[in-house]
Amino acid sequence: MRAVEFEEYGDPEVLKVVEAEVPEPGPGRVAVDVAYAGVNFADLKARAEGYRVPSLPYRPGLEVSGRVRTVGAGVEGLRPGQEVAALVDSGAYAEVVVADAATVFPLPEGLDLRTAATLPTVVPTAHALLHEVGRLSAGESVLVHGAAGGIGTVAGQLARAAGAGAVYGVVSSPAKAGHALEHGYDEVFTTGTFADDVRRATGGRGVDLVLDPIGGETLRQDLDVLAVFGRLVSFGNASGAEPWRVGQPELYPQGRSVAGFSILALAQTAPQALRALAERAFRTVTDGLVRLPITAEFALSEAAEAHRLMGGRTSTGKLLLRITD
Repeated sequence: MRAVEFEEYGDPEVLKVVEAEVPEPGPGRVAVDVAYAGVNFADLKARAEGYRVPSLPYRPGLEVSGRVRTVGAGVEGLRPGQEVAALVDSGAYAEVVVADAATVFPLPEGLDLRTAATLPTVVPTAHALLHEVGRLSAGESVLVHGAAGGIGTVAGQLARAAGAGAVYGVVSSPAKAGHALEHGYDEVFTTGTFADDVRRATGGRGVDLVLDPIGGETLRQDLDVLAVFGRLVSFGNASGAEPWRVGQPELYPQGRSVAGFSILALAQTAPQALRALAERAFRTVTDGLVRLPITAEFALSEAAEAHRLMGGRTSTGKLLLRITD
C-alpha cells in the first residue's frame, strides 16, 4: 500500500510517499480502507517539531473515513464493508490504517465519506469545548480563537445553536473574518488587538467563555477578558510557548476557572466517553446544525502541498487528502 511519512523534521518537502506493508488488526482493533484523511495543525507540528512523534520514520494523520477492511478478535458492532469514520493516534496518511475499535464510528444515515473525514477530531472537540467542558448556557457570551479554522468554524455554529448571547471570534488576519462571520460569529477581531476589542464590544464586562488553542501570552490575555465567573478552556499550544501556571491570585478574586481538553488524550484515557461524545457531536451534522466546508482537497501524493497551504495560515475550514478515487 501507499503511505506518506517523514524520516527527518523540516519543511513540507520531508513528506514522502512510500510503499508499506498492509497492517493487520490485532485484538480489539479494526483495519480500514481509507477514502479520505483529514489534515490537522497537529500534523504540521509533528512534521516540523516532532510533536507527539515517538520515533522516526513517522506517518502523520489523526482522522480518516473509509470502509472496514477486517476486524480483530473481540470486536463487535463493526463488519467488513461498513462505512466508518475513525480517530487514530497516527498514520492516517495511508491507504489502510488500523484503529482501536472504540474510536471507529459507523456513519449515520445520509453522511457521505468525504464529509465524514472532516468529523472525528473537529466536531467532537468543538462540542466538548462548548458543552462538556465549557458548560455554555443560553445567553452567555463566547470568544473563540482560530475562528476561521476547522474547530472554530464548528464552534461558532454550535454556540449560535445553543443560544449564546454573543459569539466573538479571533482570526490571524482580516482576510479570514468573512468566513467566520458566515459561520455563527457576531463580531470578529484580529489577534493583536482582540483584548481591547472584547472590552469594547462587551462594555468592559468581558466574556463568559473563552476557547483557546494558542497558549502562551494569549492565555494570559484571555484571563483578563473573562467576565466574573468566566471560564477559559485551553485546547492547544500553537504558539509553542513554555507552559505557565495560573493559581489563586488570578482565579479567586472574580471566581474565574481554567480547564483543558484534548480529544487524543480522551481517546487514551476514556474511550467510551469519547464514543458517546462523538455520537452527540455527529448528530449536529446530520441534523443540519453544523456544516464544515472543505476548502481544499489534495491527492495523497500532494500531502506536502496541503501542509504548505495550512502552514501559510491563509486557509479556512477543513483540508482533506483524497486517498482513493
